[in-house]
Amino acid sequence: MHTALTIAGSDSGGGAGIQADLKTFQAFGVFGTSAITAITAQNTLGVHAVFALSPALVRAQIDAVVSDIGADAVKIGMLANADIARAVAEAIRAHSLKSVVLDPVMIAKGGASLLDEDAVSVLRSTLMPLATVVTPNTLEAEVLAGVRIASTADMIAAGKALVALGARAALVKGGHLADGPAIDVLVDGHTVVELSADRLAGRHTHGTGCTFSSAIAARLARGDALEMAAQTAKAYVTRAIATAPGLGHGHGPLRHSC
Repeated sequence: MHTALTIAGSDSGGGAGIQADLKTFQAFGVFGTSAITAITAQNTLGVHAVFALSPALVRAQIDAVVSDIGADAVKIGMLANADIARAVAEAIRAHSLKSVVLDPVMIAKGGASLLDEDAVSVLRSTLMPLATVVTPNTLEAEVLAGVRIASTADMIAAGKALVALGARAALVKGGHLADGPAIDVLVDGHTVVELSADRLAGRHTHGTGCTFSSAIAARLARGDALEMAAQTAKAYVTRAIATAPGLGHGHGPLRHSC
């Protein structure tokens, strides 16, 4: 059976983070394992508390899983701080892990910060060169690439800048742009592919980024090429938003079993 490891924070509301990743892996028939980096107290209204685990414990979780079960793909989400980011990078190198999807989680849907400022440079210099693909939204891509993004052309430029930093490919998600269809761009240094879907109205979009990146990881674990994995993941997220269960009073979760 194909396996995928998620390295991310726990969302007590079940819509994002580890919980969304494992649900997504299951939806694609991939056995999911996890290494929790932080525990959050959150719901659809926002993040109420965050407790980062020790880097040693994060590394121990990765070592335990990979040494026994293995990992055909890895999804990296919330890292919380620079020390955890370094520990994850060391584990990726030590185990020669492949098909690494780096989702640079920085800000929660409700606006709470989920990554210390000093961790951004570690993410750029240490983790990005280990990534098969990095999957920032436009706000995250602006920080990582140092460019202003207001159009699809800007997204492409940011993607190229992220590839120049060492990632083998960058998928810049355009959901935060205001108008038109929901367009994401996949840049690998040689080609640019636009992934487009209708922009769906509504507030039930909590965990879209986590779900998208973990869907890509699941498809890579099953042997898809990156472009096909991204196309399949995009379609899955669109269905998950369209069929969201309508839970909570804020940004509600998706339907991962769609």
